[in-house]
Amino acid sequence: MKIAVIGAGAVGSTLAMRVIEEDLADVVMVDIARDMAIGKAIDLLDASPVVGHERSVTGTDDYALIAGADIVVITAGFARKPGMTREELIAKNASIVKGASEKIKQYCPRSIVIVVTNPLDTMTYLAYKSTGFPKEKVFGMAGVLDGARFIALLADQLKVKRSSIETYMLGSHGDTMVPLVSQTRVQGKKLEGLLPKETIEKIIKRTRDRGAEVVSLLGSGSAYYSPSAAVVEMIKAIMKDTKKTLVASVYAQGEYGLRDLCIGLPCSIGKSGIIKVVEMAISDDEMRALHASAQAIKATLSAL
Repeated sequence: MKIAVIGAGAVGSTLAMRVIEEDLADVVMVDIARDMAIGKAIDLLDASPVVGHERSVTGTDDYALIAGADIVVITAGFARKPGMTREELIAKNASIVKGASEKIKQYCPRSIVIVVTNPLDTMTYLAYKSTGFPKEKVFGMAGVLDGARFIALLADQLKVKRSSIETYMLGSHGDTMVPLVSQTRVQGKKLEGLLPKETIEKIIKRTRDRGAEVVSLLGSGSAYYSPSAAVVEMIKAIMKDTKKTLVASVYAQGEYGLRDLCIGLPCSIGKSGIIKVVEMAISDDEMRALHASAQAIKATLSAL
């Protein structure tokens, strides 16, 4: 098994570390900053005798080395900086994602593509259109991360094990993400019966602001431990053909009444990529919020 990671920054290199140290696949990291990619690859290889694995990791700026990759993860892109408009960020990252997508199409025409670059839903749509791959083969990672953040905050509030909570976070990877409170269970019980509505709303707001909270505390850069962990969860579902239901930013063709955009929806994921979009019974309020989130994404798409 071979996985290509486009972008050797904090998310890309941490993802590479997780993949090889969990003995999932060999990794090629591609970055315009060639020496950085090579240096991180060497550092990861030097750790292998201590960790105890035989996987290889290569750093390069040569896309030809991704040939034959089964899964390609796009993490490359700029973070939004003070003074930068959303349109400027989209323009910069669209150029990177479009270029990477064309190389993936050239060297890995049979691969599954997972997009992490922000704005996530917009960049996933661009990768889908640029590769020309089937919609089952191109999707974005967001809902797994956003759901994990919601779980972490809920567990802290309720003083329960994080593993005892099940939830789904649909919609955009942004301010309009939609937590399915109606589908959230804590030790098998409905969340709505365990916390006041006001407390749930405060936790939802903090979940939406969690990425910005991390950025403000780091001072430079953004989250990378949790995003890389979320990508690995998706990779495992593909490699092990678990058909597990995970939220992915997927191209919608009528599901939940949505069309012609990429948006976070619950999906069954296996060796072929997206097996199907899982239609859940969500509340009227959640459906309205999901459609509002879709409109926000389409407004961003217009910037392309």
